[in-house]
Amino acid sequence: MEKREMRAVYAQTLIELAKTNEDIVILDADLMHANGAFAFAKAYPERSFNVGVAEANMVGVAAGLSSVGKIPFASTFGSFAGRRDYDQFFISANYARLNVKLVGTDPGVTAKYNGGTHMPFEDLALMRAIPKLVILEPSDPVSLGKLIRKSASYYGCVYLRMQRSPASVLYPESEEFEFGRAKVLREGSDAVLFALGSVMVNESLAAAETLATEGIRAAVVDMVSLKPLDVETVVAQAGKTGRVVTCENGQASGGLSSAVAEAILESGVRAGFARIGVKDEFGEVGTVEYLMERYALRAQDIAAAVRSLA
Repeated sequence: MEKREMRAVYAQTLIELAKTNEDIVILDADLMHANGAFAFAKAYPERSFNVGVAEANMVGVAAGLSSVGKIPFASTFGSFAGRRDYDQFFISANYARLNVKLVGTDPGVTAKYNGGTHMPFEDLALMRAIPKLVILEPSDPVSLGKLIRKSASYYGCVYLRMQRSPASVLYPESEEFEFGRAKVLREGSDAVLFALGSVMVNESLAAAETLATEGIRAAVVDMVSLKPLDVETVVAQAGKTGRVVTCENGQASGGLSSAVAEAILESGVRAGFARIGVKDEFGEVGTVEYLMERYALRAQDIAAAVRSLA
């Protein structure tokens, strides 16, 4: 399966947008090479701002640029986007009804060797509490490029959670994406796997393949957008299958699992429910493979969760 580097797609998409939209600007907190923003800075140095290791200030500057009509994309590691930037993003950008796009990279276990201090398990739960904020986690290079374009044309704040490393291509270039609309990647009638982000979507697809050999037909839904949530698809799939497993690369509370559980409970649909995610623990140093096993995020863990609901 073809793979493309996500940070390269991020930079290239913004470079293409900037050719016809002079309001596109980028900011970064001394991570331009790490996050891929350097390519944009090379193409448009006058529209690129490296604020140094001052993440909260970066969001304040982005808010100021937005207030004069610019469309700022501000990137830093997801650990800093969720924790160091939170108050500024909440008040200066969201409460002020501005147009700041905050990009948090290295989500969950993809932070690997940077360890627990740099491992964002809590960012989705934090961001979900901000009123009206759009929260996205693309699952492949195509969805990333399309959602960046959608974000640039949308007036309002966006939190985009993005892995930097290569990700498998899941969608054709012609695929279109909308805020609040999930994608059913695999149909099934016995269970449904609601997944968010490249790591967990691919693990869910692998789990569905394993379950199929056992006669269990599991649907796989790429949620794409955590907020707004595609409640219609969540409720329909939960009602159809009766067994629900949420799969997220972060804390298994406050983020995807909570959003899906709320939607199902409020709908009145009855379904068995299990969560795949980090269970109230801090991050640690390790390879992605080790961390996936450490926090029980693998395809085999997802399959086991489905079986437990039988």
